[in-house]
Amino acid sequence: DKQAKKGKKVFIFIGIAAVVLIAVVINYILGANYEKTDNAQIDADIVPIRSSVGGYVKTIHFTDNQLVKKGDLLITIDDTELKAKVAQAEAALENAKANLAAVKTNAIASGQNADAASMSSETTQQSISIAKTRLAKLKEDYKRIKNMYDDKAATKAELDNIKAEVDVAEAQYLSAQNQFKASSAQSMGVRSQAEGQKSMIALAEAWVRQREAELVLAKTQLDYATIEAPCDGVVSKRNVEVGQFITAGQPLCSTIDNTHLWITANFKETQVNKIHPGQTVEVEIDAYPGMTLHGHVESYIGATGAKFSLLPPDNSTGNFVKIVQRVPLKIALDNLSKDEIAKLFPGLSAFVTVKIK
Repeated sequence: DKQAKKGKKVFIFIGIAAVVLIAVVINYILGANYEKTDNAQIDADIVPIRSSVGGYVKTIHFTDNQLVKKGDLLITIDDTELKAKVAQAEAALENAKANLAAVKTNAIASGQNADAASMSSETTQQSISIAKTRLAKLKEDYKRIKNMYDDKAATKAELDNIKAEVDVAEAQYLSAQNQFKASSAQSMGVRSQAEGQKSMIALAEAWVRQREAELVLAKTQLDYATIEAPCDGVVSKRNVEVGQFITAGQPLCSTIDNTHLWITANFKETQVNKIHPGQTVEVEIDAYPGMTLHGHVESYIGATGAKFSLLPPDNSTGNFVKIVQRVPLKIALDNLSKDEIAKLFPGLSAFVTVKIK
């Protein structure tokens, strides 16, 4: 009877050992198909909202931790001074346009004056030709009458008259030459003035473009007086009050884009050789037992977590202790329901299982 009891105990022990061994083998076989880590958390884009212009806060249109849609008005800055700058820029632009119109008118008038001076110079040149021809004819007449006077065929009065006409013609010819020189110089001066007015057009046009740019800048700054939500999500961490003076670049609040969530999972470096983009993933959230999310491996972050730390380790100092590094992976979540999105937010811990086979 004692031997029977002893054999029964041995049989029970062998059975228990067999069950444990089978469980270990099954767990090993199943575990060989998966890589797991509990070093993971939910991530999302957190967009800091800063002021682009300085001024006094006029109105705050949200409460902390409020759900907002992209484009919702969050903060209004007093825009009295900014509107005045827009009006000032508009007036300056109108003045520049009026100046451009005046410069173009002056350029046209200068061009017409230059054309008139050129025509006057041509007319004076024709007068020279006429005076030269008349002088040549009178000189021939003088020679002829002089010969007749020498032959007693012409009187002294006729000779004196023709001599006087030759002297007058010579004076008129010289006067026409001098008028042509003066007219040519005047024409060149008017033409240079006209060219200068054309150059002034380019300068006035550049001034108009500058005023247009100033108006665009003033309107842009006026638009910055109304701060809108950059994305759908939750607006939080408000650190501004109505009536407070803020400066350009000052942080006002943050918007968490909870419509595009993903998991950042930190796997050991000894695990990543089996993990590849596209593999399916199951995610369990610590905060919600029983909730299982599905997704896929999207990408590697590109470096180990230690390299992104504030003080990366320096292994060249001689105090090297080898530790297993963690490699961050980005895991995209597939087909999240509205209820799941409403419950999840960045920072929640997760348990990640990647199916590698």
